[in-house]
Amino acid sequence: MTSVTSVGADGLDALRSHPSTAVLGLDFDGTLAPIVDDPAAARAQPGAADALARLASRLGGVAVITGRPAGFVVEQGGFGGIDGLVVLGQYGRERWESGTLTVPEPPPGVAEARAKIPGVLAASGAPPEVFVEDKGLALAVHTRRCAEPQVALDRLRSLLAALAERTGLAVEPGRFVLELRPPGMDKGAALRGFLAERGDPSAVLFAGDDLGDLAAFDALDELRDAGVPVVKVCSGSAEVTELAARADVVVDGPPGVVAFLDALLP
Repeated sequence: MTSVTSVGADGLDALRSHPSTAVLGLDFDGTLAPIVDDPAAARAQPGAADALARLASRLGGVAVITGRPAGFVVEQGGFGGIDGLVVLGQYGRERWESGTLTVPEPPPGVAEARAKIPGVLAASGAPPEVFVEDKGLALAVHTRRCAEPQVALDRLRSLLAALAERTGLAVEPGRFVLELRPPGMDKGAALRGFLAERGDPSAVLFAGDDLGDLAAFDALDELRDAGVPVVKVCSGSAEVTELAARADVVVDGPPGVVAFLDALLP
């Protein structure tokens, strides 16, 4: 763990002083789980489920807030038996809690984009290593397997943005991925909704690694301005630096996140 900002230290003190009313939110990929070339092969970092189980028994609320489908995260994370844990999947559109999974119907734009993406990739001359992850409520176009993943991503950016506009979807950029998903929901909105269920928190901590987590950091900044102690944690990587620049604490990837969680409440 690198140094902690003074306001971050205040947030940690508040969380540790009043854990029963504190709230913890975490991203999954890149935070609780290492980034892998095949999204379907993602697994939680060893020790992550045990750390969440301990914290869920002591904190006022613990939520995994992710762009992945909630059921996938529960299964691949080994989170199914954790009492008190909530998983908000697809940026909060899906919810898993106490063994119950709630999934809405996808908007029609997703089906239209699904049918048209192969043509967009072919027209762009996308390398064969580009692949589409179908999340049901969203479609993620990955370039991580390409020889030049950033070049491939940049070539697709405007074409996918145009497709998203035609189908009424939004484009969410990430670590060598562009995701087409319904607009109006992000990790900040999901975090705000979860906090509204918990009343007035004594402190709020969120940990993330990617551009999609900036919306959650925005929500924490609003809380901090309103006088609520908060802690912004970045799971650091060489691929994305924007979160580290805004974080109170930077740790070394998912192993660092798990070590941080283990030490959060001695």
